[in-house]
Parts: sequence; C-alpha cells; structure tokens
Amino acid sequence: MAVDTIMSRNIVTVEMDDSLKVVKEIFDNTRFHHLLVVESDKLIGIVSDRDLLKSLSPRIGTSSETAQDISSLNKKVHQIMTRNPISLTSGAGIFDAITTFNHNNISCLPVINEQQQPLGILSWRDILKTIEQNWEARSNPRS
Repeated sequence: MAVDTIMSRNIVTVEMDDSLKVVKEIFDNTRFHHLLVVESDKLIGIVSDRDLLKSLSPRIGTSSETAQDISSLNKKVHQIMTRNPISLTSGAGIFDAITTFNHNNISCLPVINEQQQPLGILSWRDILKTIEQNWEARSNPRS
C-alpha cells in the first residue's frame, strides 16, 4: 500500500518569513499539528505546534504578559522551523513510512513529488488508523 492512499491531503503551508503570530493563529484555529514551510512551492521545512510552544512566552494571552512576551510573536518561521525535513515520495510504501518513523524521532512525514512540492502529510496516527480499518475488515468479513 502506497503512502499517498492514506496520507492527509489537507495541508497548510507557510513561508519562511511569516511571523510566529501567523503560525499561532493557524494552530489556534485549526486541528493541524504541523505546517509545511515552502519556498517557490518547494518543501524546505516544517514547523510543529511543539516548536511554536517552545518559542513563545508562556505568559502570552495572560494578565502578566509583557511587551517582551508579545514581541516573541514577531519571530519568523525560519528561526524555529526544522530545515530539510525527512520526507517520502507519494509512491513510497507504508512499510517505508513505518521504518522511517522507527528510525527517526519524528511525528509526521511530508509527502512530496519529484519536484519537491508537498502533496500531503502522513502521521503515525494515519498508519494506525489504516491498520485498525484493515484489521476490522478482516475480522468482520461480510457474508
């Protein structure tokens, strides 16, 4: 089974010079945990919600926030992104993805085409969901 059959095709991209305020707004208003960073439509990095949390003051949005806390929102994506993220091409198999997850400390894999353009994103949850669905289909065959 190829990863492009189970990946999420609904992706959000940001650019290197977008502010962390933009990234925060996306994470606050969507259920995404990873944003792909593109330049000229090519994948160059990735930003996770954890990367953002590590980069911002925990006092943002509280009564004790200061001007310095708020200024952390002016940082740019390129300051916190993971560059050259590990990725797979759309034709890679699910076992290629499992091996990649097992050998690297990552929680998602961008799926790209030959031109390095993002097509989707694959998480370990996508794999588990597929295994569960296949297991249920085999355990409950239709008569």
